Amino acid sequence: MTFTDLSGIILWTIQIIIGFNLIFPLILYIWWKLKSPKSRVKPVTIQEKDFAVIVTAYEQTSFIPKVVESILKVNYSNYLVYIVADKCTPNPDLNFNDERVNVLFPPEVIASNTGSHFYAINNFIREHEVLMIVDSDNLLDSDIVKELNTSLSSGFEAVQGIREAKNLDTNFACLDAARDIYYHFYDGKILFQVGSSATLAGSGMAFSTILYRQSLEHLDIKGAGFDKVLQAQILKAGKRIAFNEKAIIYDEKTSKSDQLVNQRSRWINTWFRYFKFGFGIIGRGIINFNINQFVFGLITLRPPLFIFLLLSCLCMFINLFFYPLVSLAWLIALLLFVTGFIVALKSNPTDKRIYQALRSIPKFIFFQLISLTKAASANKRSVATKHQFKEQ
Repeated sequence: MTFTDLSGIILWTIQIIIGFNLIFPLILYIWWKLKSPKSRVKPVTIQEKDFAVIVTAYEQTSFIPKVVESILKVNYSNYLVYIVADKCTPNPDLNFNDERVNVLFPPEVIASNTGSHFYAINNFIREHEVLMIVDSDNLLDSDIVKELNTSLSSGFEAVQGIREAKNLDTNFACLDAARDIYYHFYDGKILFQVGSSATLAGSGMAFSTILYRQSLEHLDIKGAGFDKVLQAQILKAGKRIAFNEKAIIYDEKTSKSDQLVNQRSRWINTWFRYFKFGFGIIGRGIINFNINQFVFGLITLRPPLFIFLLLSCLCMFINLFFYPLVSLAWLIALLLFVTGFIVALKSNPTDKRIYQALRSIPKFIFFQLISLTKAASANKRSVATKHQFKEQ
């Protein structure tokens, strides 16, 4: 085999891998439709598990009063709240009279999600069966804890809820929300209902305390991406992550370009650091004949949306000069991806502002390209996304 032959095989293989990511969502959708899954699994009995609701804050505390207010209004009684105020000083935002709320001030800066979670765990007032992870800029639907408890009572030890947009004040926020709708539909609802696991989204999720400790207590995770490590550990253990679309948490969307660049640079950095987990999970799936592990491993290897979309457009353009029929195949694959994206939006009661914002996708991708150039130093430049507080 000549070097030219080998180079050709490599280039065609890369194109196939990129193209697969374009059509995989529709493959999952067709599989899901043929499988006709039930919308949810009903447990035989439901008991109120003891929840620890962990709220992590880094530097910013302006959102804390609102998130605590929403937590205290949930339709659930067996829980305590732990606010880990990392790199924060006592102030009026952190004063609460409710005995269910515990504010913790780490003596040293942690600057780590898992570090904050384990600081809370090590300061639990009682041994909680379940821990729920909430960001400081979230708001909780009144039934979220009840719904998470329902999934956990069905025999699962990990469950991801759905993150709805708290704000749609700019095109960036709307496109951020569109992205979440897409991922929750394919990487949450469909993945789980075809027999695999939902991907974790960073908040609005709950785990048995034992599973969380077994998964992460022995690891030192720096920077963003603890959810990627956690889901990999859960899948390696042969367990499934449930998805509950009725467990709703409202998440602050990035509304400004600087927020978008900082946030996405951390996320891109996270993918480059942790996509390798996918190979091991796929391998386990093949060895164990485990569809949960195999399919989830494929999802773990998938690059961020804008990367494989741009690579797909590049492949289509290059093939136009050498292999016009292949270029046509790329165009069809891109149209199938767009169809799949629209299917995801239509599956949800999507706000009309989100549809109107789709015309800004090129600008949105442009700022993500800027994020790509800053990804290598992302965790040094920023630890958490700083949102602008607005009374809503």
